[in-house]
Amino acid sequence: MTAKLALTGHTAIFTIGCAAAKALEAPPDRAKRSYMADSDYAPTKFSDPDVTAKGETRASVGWTGLKTLWLNTGTLCNIECSNCYIESSPRNDRLVYLSQSDVRQFLDEIDQPIEIGITGGEPFMCPDILQIMEDVLADGHSLLLLTNAMRPMMRPRIQQGLERLAAHYGDRMVLRVSLDSHDPAIHDAERGEGAFEEACKGLKWLGERAVQVAIAGRQALNEGDVEARAAYGALAGALGLSIDPTNTKQLVLFPEMIAQDDPPEITTDCWGILNKSPDDIMCANQRMVIRRKGAGRATVTACTLLVDDPTFELGATLAEATANPVKLNHPWCASFCVLGGGSCSA
Repeated sequence: MTAKLALTGHTAIFTIGCAAAKALEAPPDRAKRSYMADSDYAPTKFSDPDVTAKGETRASVGWTGLKTLWLNTGTLCNIECSNCYIESSPRNDRLVYLSQSDVRQFLDEIDQPIEIGITGGEPFMCPDILQIMEDVLADGHSLLLLTNAMRPMMRPRIQQGLERLAAHYGDRMVLRVSLDSHDPAIHDAERGEGAFEEACKGLKWLGERAVQVAIAGRQALNEGDVEARAAYGALAGALGLSIDPTNTKQLVLFPEMIAQDDPPEITTDCWGILNKSPDDIMCANQRMVIRRKGAGRATVTACTLLVDDPTFELGATLAEATANPVKLNHPWCASFCVLGGGSCSA
């Protein structure tokens, strides 16, 4: 996979544009972090799909071919994180569970092995999750599943299924476990008291059964990349996990999406200023399948982040959803993907 993983720093992004944004970097105050909403920005910004508030041509990303297809199994989760970008919780069912038949129609559109990512919510709450995983792997794809490794994963039915899939498909199946910090207090502040201990129990269980695992984390306030990776590496070692903390596929550190940043709109000139290619942006080669509550069928969005903006819901098939360029008309396009350098894939 060529998707870009992240991440040696956090970009401080200002309205003065791409050139200044490239030059200014600073770590965010984690304690004051809050996820961005459209209402945080002036109404003239991110309003026209083709032209920025300054009258410049908005950047877009063309399709280069499918490398990762994401399946969002629904927004229901066993916990409610304080800063979940998709607002998953035990009560939020605005994205409902995907069924095995929902997924099958999209797998049938794919003509060669790729990476299939599964996210949520908490995927192990989805009733059809083991059947979906089996179908993905049986079709020859690699599977990356994002989980909190807590109680839904530790139910006997799921444990037995994971052991069977790991024995049959080996390292084509990777479970990436979210740890907001290597510090239990910081992790629990995000996810609830005792969440860190429970996640570590899940990680240890996976490691003992030779299930391939990775960790998705963040850096604490004033903590450098090297320091963070060393601390996560020490934790992984204590849990008996075979994780190389310097490997950005095995330990992913994501950029923060911060309301105070007020990111610039991305113009066609930004690619040259930032020395970036649109081909490296997530929506150049990734899409996500969702099913909205009350909808007659599953549909496809441009990426994993933008599930609530209807302009980024691109069609009912992969063919429809990849027919046209994606216009970078959302703050997260700037903060996370272009300036933050993030991608959800491995």
